Amino acid sequence: MFKIELKTRLGHLIFIANDKQSLMDCADAAEIQIPSSCRNGTCRTCMSRTLGGRVRYEIDWPGLSAEEKAQGWILPCVAIACSDLKIENSNAYLI
Repeated sequence: MFKIELKTRLGHLIFIANDKQSLMDCADAAEIQIPSSCRNGTCRTCMSRTLGGRVRYEIDWPGLSAEEKAQGWILPCVAIACSDLKIENSNAYLI
């Protein structure tokens, strides 16, 4: 289990993620809404920035460029936590 701190424009939200489900599924379980559309890593609606920690993907290449990945951008709809994380998405909110 990993602690996820999500920075939004309204403050910080915290939820717990596991190493088997996407960050978005874990946020949903905690009643936190991260805006999304496709939930398969292509639309980029959920694109968020990692401020610390690591994620992995079960798909070969999510809809991010190498440069975006190097800058810390992730897609929570298909990203799986590998450690505690600090991420930023100004459009996320508590349901």
